[in-house]
Amino acid sequence: MTGSEPEALEPVSRESTAAIVADRLRSAITRGSFPPGTQLGEVDLAARLGVSRGPLREAMQRLVQEGLLRSERHRGLFVVDLGLDDVCDVYAARLAVEQAAARMVLRGDRAGAVAALTVAQRDIVTAAAVGEPEALADADEAFHTTLVRVSGSPRLQRMAQTLLAETRMCLAALQNTGPEPTDLVAEHRVLLEALGDGDESRLTALLEEHMHDAVARIEHDLGGRGRDHDGVALAR
Repeated sequence: MTGSEPEALEPVSRESTAAIVADRLRSAITRGSFPPGTQLGEVDLAARLGVSRGPLREAMQRLVQEGLLRSERHRGLFVVDLGLDDVCDVYAARLAVEQAAARMVLRGDRAGAVAALTVAQRDIVTAAAVGEPEALADADEAFHTTLVRVSGSPRLQRMAQTLLAETRMCLAALQNTGPEPTDLVAEHRVLLEALGDGDESRLTALLEEHMHDAVARIEHDLGGRGRDHDGVALAR
């Protein structure tokens, strides 16, 4: 071993191309631009995104690992198909993650969390007043992203990113009508109030009710088709 200094490394100043491409594809998939079952072709996507096929392949493999794409041998990559069982499973997992995050918040910087979520709640109110469904969905997602982020747990944040992406896919693919804007505003307001009061039992119960109501709306839209209600994954 020589006494020379190790070679200096320049700091990374921005996200990798693959990460940026993954974000673009994730957004397009969750917003319904690529419906479930759509085959994604490398040549077409590389041209549309203006990137080489190397970073694109890396990005697509990230989405396979996240469960947003599925690989079929000798055929390629496809956007996953989601059914009502998937909806129940996604919301059950979200409930576990967000309740865990909420408990961590209550034991940590609750004042800072309330401040961040107050901003997120105001964005929901603004989007509801505009009446644009996509903006309201964005604000709803941002509220829950913020709730998990302020827990300070990187692992919960990683899980929440995938689950929230799957939630948007579920809504885009299966739900014809979203919640009433006034209902969405009220639901998030009481979540924020319970957090501000430091009431753990009420906050976790409200999160459970929030997830159940979302599943119930989707089940209603579908007329309950394709679901064995004796095996509902999100038990009340």
